[in-house]
Amino acid sequence: MDFEKIEQAYTYLLENVQIIQNDLATNFYDALIEQNGIYLDGQTNLEQVKKNNQALKRLALRKEEWLRTYQFLLMKASQTEPLQANHQFTPDAIGRLMIFIIEQLWPTEALSLLELGSGMGILGANFLTSMNKKVDYLGIEIDDLLIDLAASMAEVMDLQAAFVQGDAVRPQVLKESDVIVSDLPIGYYPDNQIASRYQVAAKDEHTYAHHLMMEQSLKYLKMGGYAIFLAPTDLLTSSQSDLLKSWLTDQAQLVAIVALPEDLFAQGAQSKTIFVVQKKVIEGFETFVYPLASLRDPEILLEFKENFQNWVQEHEI
Repeated sequence: MDFEKIEQAYTYLLENVQIIQNDLATNFYDALIEQNGIYLDGQTNLEQVKKNNQALKRLALRKEEWLRTYQFLLMKASQTEPLQANHQFTPDAIGRLMIFIIEQLWPTEALSLLELGSGMGILGANFLTSMNKKVDYLGIEIDDLLIDLAASMAEVMDLQAAFVQGDAVRPQVLKESDVIVSDLPIGYYPDNQIASRYQVAAKDEHTYAHHLMMEQSLKYLKMGGYAIFLAPTDLLTSSQSDLLKSWLTDQAQLVAIVALPEDLFAQGAQSKTIFVVQKKVIEGFETFVYPLASLRDPEILLEFKENFQNWVQEHEI
């Protein structure tokens, strides 16, 4: 990866977004969508934007360099125009960990992958640029700004990604996937009538949206397929957890729990864990449980990977 090119590309993109933002009197994210469109079709009256896009094209960025450039740009945007926590993109280190887990559990050369709540599309772009296999990717996102942003960046990066706008809790007409991933949005789902159709539904209050999305995900998962969730660390002990555990016992197998280091999160109470669920095929499965102390220490990561690979081999997954 050429970080000098990335720095140059970041400078050109940031200037273009700021020019477009001032010209259209819009926000950073809409201006970035507009910039992506101009980069692809060249249609604009803004001469400096044209000039910068020509320079961008001469850099001939590879897909992973485009991705890193967009990540830096979105981090810059978050300083002045912060999005709500559920709309922020999943950190790279967690994305790489998910990729490792998927590649160990699903070793075939190709897989169909569905992301529920795909947001800005950064996690999906990580899968498409980093996985050593052919990925048929579909992202579902309810927010129109985020889905437009994700689609426009994927087009610039020349990624084979598809996106559908919709509420992931409501039924969708989708083919079953080999793997489903979700950095679950945390909070209560407001529509009790919709929630009441689910086994995890609470009786006397709004139901957790992340519980509903977990249950819904299995409807789109092939038998024996895996769902990988980034969820609150207290998922199995929080309020309404008895409903979730009852559903898990009936419908799924909890394959792995990987607790992430608290220093990844602004506050310890916001810490998250990776939960790997399989659409139930066998009973009496021994869950892999691992507290991961660091995502920055190579030795700690190597030890985790060796432990997980050994566990996969022992269980003949």
